[in-house]
Amino acid sequence: MQKIKSLMTRQGLKSPQESLSDLGAIESLRVPGKEEFRELREQPSDPQAEQELINSIEQVYFSADSFDVVKYELEKLPPVLNLQELEAYRDKLKQQQAAVSKKVADLILEKQPAYVKELERVTSLQTGLQLAAVICTNGRRHLNIAKEGFTQASLGLLANQRKRQLLIGLLKSLRTIKTLQRTDVRLSEMLEEEDYPGAIQLCLECQKAASTFKHYSCISELNSKLQDTLEQIEEQLDVALSKICKNFDINHYTKVQQAYRLLGKTQTAMDQLHMHFTQAIHNTVFQVVLGYVELCAGNTDTKFQKLQYKDLCTHVTPDSYIPCLADLCKALWEVMLSYYRTMEWHEKHDNEDTASASEGNNMIGTEETNFDRGYIKKKLEHGLTRIWQDVQLKVKTYLLGTDLSIFKYDDFIFVLDIISRLMQVGEEFCGSKSEVLQESIRKQSVNYFKNYHRTRLDELRMFLENETWELCPVKSNFSILQLHYESDEQEKSAYQEYDSDSDVPEELKRDYVDEQTGDVPVKSVSRETLKSRKKSDYSLNKVNAPILTNTTLNVIRLVGKYMQMMNILKPIAFDVIHFMSQLFDYYLYAIYTFFGRNDSLESTGLGLSSSRLRTTLNRIQESLIDLEVSADPTATLTAAEERKEKVPSPHLSHLVVLTSGDTLYGLAERVVATESLVFLAEQFEFLQPHLDAVMPAVKKPFLQQFYSQTVSTASELRKPIYWIVAGKALDYEQMLLLMANVKWDVKEIMSQHNIYVDALLKEFEQFNRRLNEVSKRVRIPLPVSNILWEHCIRLANRTIVEGYANVKKCSNEGRALMQLDFQQFLMKLEKLTDIRPIPDKEFVETYIKAYYLTENDMERWIKEHREYSTKQLTNLVNVCLGSHINKKARQKLLAAIDDIDRPKR
Repeated sequence: MQKIKSLMTRQGLKSPQESLSDLGAIESLRVPGKEEFRELREQPSDPQAEQELINSIEQVYFSADSFDVVKYELEKLPPVLNLQELEAYRDKLKQQQAAVSKKVADLILEKQPAYVKELERVTSLQTGLQLAAVICTNGRRHLNIAKEGFTQASLGLLANQRKRQLLIGLLKSLRTIKTLQRTDVRLSEMLEEEDYPGAIQLCLECQKAASTFKHYSCISELNSKLQDTLEQIEEQLDVALSKICKNFDINHYTKVQQAYRLLGKTQTAMDQLHMHFTQAIHNTVFQVVLGYVELCAGNTDTKFQKLQYKDLCTHVTPDSYIPCLADLCKALWEVMLSYYRTMEWHEKHDNEDTASASEGNNMIGTEETNFDRGYIKKKLEHGLTRIWQDVQLKVKTYLLGTDLSIFKYDDFIFVLDIISRLMQVGEEFCGSKSEVLQESIRKQSVNYFKNYHRTRLDELRMFLENETWELCPVKSNFSILQLHYESDEQEKSAYQEYDSDSDVPEELKRDYVDEQTGDVPVKSVSRETLKSRKKSDYSLNKVNAPILTNTTLNVIRLVGKYMQMMNILKPIAFDVIHFMSQLFDYYLYAIYTFFGRNDSLESTGLGLSSSRLRTTLNRIQESLIDLEVSADPTATLTAAEERKEKVPSPHLSHLVVLTSGDTLYGLAERVVATESLVFLAEQFEFLQPHLDAVMPAVKKPFLQQFYSQTVSTASELRKPIYWIVAGKALDYEQMLLLMANVKWDVKEIMSQHNIYVDALLKEFEQFNRRLNEVSKRVRIPLPVSNILWEHCIRLANRTIVEGYANVKKCSNEGRALMQLDFQQFLMKLEKLTDIRPIPDKEFVETYIKAYYLTENDMERWIKEHREYSTKQLTNLVNVCLGSHINKKARQKLLAAIDDIDRPKR
C-alpha cells in the first residue's frame, strides 16, 4: 500500500478519490486534453525527429521535482537580450514541449487500461480495510466486557493452582536429590557384588540427573563426589581386569567388558589387559621360584624377596629344580590359557555383535563398534607372540640359573620333556616356533649330551673289556622296536611323571633289569636262572632266537635313551644321531679288534676284508679311537680337545680264551660277538625310517653314508673273524708234510688214493664234531656255518695246490694220481657238508690240468691265472712241464711269470 501511495505521489496524485476529483488541476500543468491529444496524435510527425528533440532537452530538466524551470531559464539569459534569438529559443522550447507532450500523451493513452484497473483494486482494498476496522472495534469491546466480568476469587484460584504445581515439582526434585545422596551406599553394595556394569550405569544416570539439578547448591558437591566414585569404580575395574590373567572366568570377564563398554573405553581396557598379562607373567614366575627358594632355605629371611628374578633362579637347589620347573610351566600355562580363552570370548561376542549390528540402523554406532572390534582383534593377535616371547624369556632365565650338567640323565630328560611340552603348548598357542627356548635348550642339550655320551662310551668300553661273550637269551621275537619310546602321538598330561625305565625293553625290565638299580647286570645270567625259565620262552638253540650279549643289550638301552632325546628335542637330532652312530662304530671296531684282526693271515693275502670294510675301520680308528697311551704335554689345545672326543681302544677280557683247539679257538665267543653285531646292525636298519624323519635335510647325507658304509658292513666282519678259526681248525701243515712224502713220479696209474686225503678228511670230520659241540652252547646260524665250511674248504684246497707246488718230480701218472686224490677228497667232503658248489674246486682242478697245456697255451694261461702264486707257477713250469718242453721255452715261461710278479714287488 505504501508503495502505491509513493507511486501516486510521484505521479502527482494524492489519493484515488482526490485524483478523480482534482483532475482539473492538471490544466495548470497544461496537459493536453483528449481533443488536444487527438490533435497531437493526428498531426503528422516524424518519430525520429521527435526523439532527437527529446534527446536535445538538457539533462537538468530531469534531475528532480523541485527543479525551478523558470529560474533556470532566466539565469541563462544573456546580459544583452536579442529579440530574434529569444523568439528562436522560445520556438525551440515549444517544439521540445510539444514533443514531450506528445510522448506523454502516447504513454498515458497506452497505460490508461492498467491505470483504471489499479484504481479498481485500490478501491476494493479500501473497502476491506474499513471492514477490518469494524471487526477490531467489536473485539476490543468484547475484551473489555470479559475483563470487567472476572472477580478477585477467580484470579486467586489460578494463583494457588500455579503455586501447587511449583510445589509438586519442587517435591519431586527434593526426592531425586535425596535419592542421589543415598546413591553412594548402593554403589558400594554393587561393587562388593562385582556388578560393575550396574554400578557404572547407576553412576552415569546419577551424573545426568545431577546435571539437571545443578542450580541447587547441594548438587554441585554431589556431582564432584559422583565423579570421584566413578574414578574409584574404574580403579576397581582395573583390578578386576587383572584377575583375568591367572584364572579366566567368563561371567566375570563379561561384566568387566560390559563395564568398559559403558565407559566407552574398550580400547583402553585392551591396552590395560596386555599390561596386566605381562605383569602377571613376571609376578607368577617370581612367586613360584621364590616359594621354592624360601622353602629350601628353611627360614623366613626376606632377602630373597629383594632379589631380581634372574638372581633368584640361581638359588634354586638341584633337589627342588624339577618340581619348581614343573610348577613354573604349569603357572605360565595357566596364564597362556587365560589369554587364549580371552581371545575365544572376543571372537564369540564379535560374531554376536556383527549379527545384531546387521539388524540395526544406527550406522554411526556400527562403524564405531567395528573400529573398536578391529582394534581389539589386532591387539589380541599381536599379543599372542608377545606373551609367548615373555614366557620363553622367563623359562630361559630359569634354565640358565642352574648348570644342567649336574643332573642325571633321567632328570635331564625330564627337564627336556617339560620344556618340550611347554614349547608344544606355545607353538599351538601362537602358531610360531619357539626360537628362544629351542636355541637355549639346544645348546645346553648338546653340551650335556656330549658329556653324557663321553661317559657312555667309557662305560661301553668297560662293558666290552669285561664282556665274556656268553649268550644272553631273550625271547625269539625280541627287537629294538619293542622299546617304549615317547611318542608325539601319545596323549599325555602336560606334566606327566617321568618313568625312568621307559626306554628299557620290556624283556629287560621283566627279566634282566636289576629292580633296585634299574641297570642291566654286567655278569651273565646263571645257568640255574636259565633252567628256571620256561623253555617255551627261551631256548639257547632256538632257530630264530637273536644272538646277543649283555653289552649288546646295554647298547640297545643307550639307543633307547638317545631316541628318547631326539623325540623330546628334535633340534639336536643330528648331534644325537651322530653320537648314536659312534656307539655302533665303537662296538663294530671292538668286535673287529677282539676277533677279526690277524696280521699273519692278512699278510698271506687270504681272508682279507673288503675295501669298504677296511675304509670304515680306518675311519673309525681315525675319528673315534685314541691310540696314544698318554697325552703329550707339548700338544696343542686343538689336539687336546680332539683327544677328548676319542675313546681308548678296548682290550679283550683275559677270561676269553681264543687259543684252545678244543673250543675251536673261541668259536662260541666269536659267534656271539659277531652275530650280536649283525643283530645290532639289523636293529639300526629298523630305525632308519625314524632317524631319516627327524634328521635335518642338510644332514641326511651323513645318515645315508652311515648306513651304506658302516651299518651295512657289519655282516662283512664274519669273513675275517671266521677265517681265523678256519685257519686254525685244521692241521694244514701236517697235510703238507704228508703230501711231501708222496712219490709223484710213478710209472703206472694208481687205483688207490694217498693217505693224506684220509688224514685231511679226518680233520674235517673232527672239525664237524667240534662244530656240533659248540652249537650246543651257542646256536650257530646257517650263514655262519656256511662261512666256516667255506673258509676251511678254501684253505684245504689252497693247501692241496701248495702241496702239489712243492713236488720235485712228477710224471704223467703222478699227475693222474693228483686228480684221483682230489676227486676222492671231493666225494668224501660232499658227504660232510651241504655247501654247493665246493669252494675253490676249480682252483685245484685248473692247476692240475695245466700240466697238459702246450707251450703257447701255457704262456696265455699264466697271464690269465694270476690267482696262483709265483712259486706255484714256477713249479708248474719247472717240474710238471719240464719233461715235454725245451729249456728255451721254459725260460720264456719263467720270464712271463716274472713279469706278472713284478708289479707286486
